[in-house]
Amino acid sequence: MVKYITDSYNELKNHVTWPTWSEAQKLTVVVAVFSVLLALAVWGVDSVFSRIIGIYFQWIKS
Repeated sequence: MVKYITDSYNELKNHVTWPTWSEAQKLTVVVAVFSVLLALAVWGVDSVFSRIIGIYFQWIKS
């Protein structure tokens, strides 16, 4: 277990290319925007299906 942690630390320290601060900020904004857009899309589809199911059950009840 200690070897795994040591190897992982060395991998992160020596072989990973980290983004610059400005690049990390830009990518964070991109992820946030797409997350909001995806949430809105899921909300929209959920609303449409909810209305369709509501209409269906009202039709069945009548």
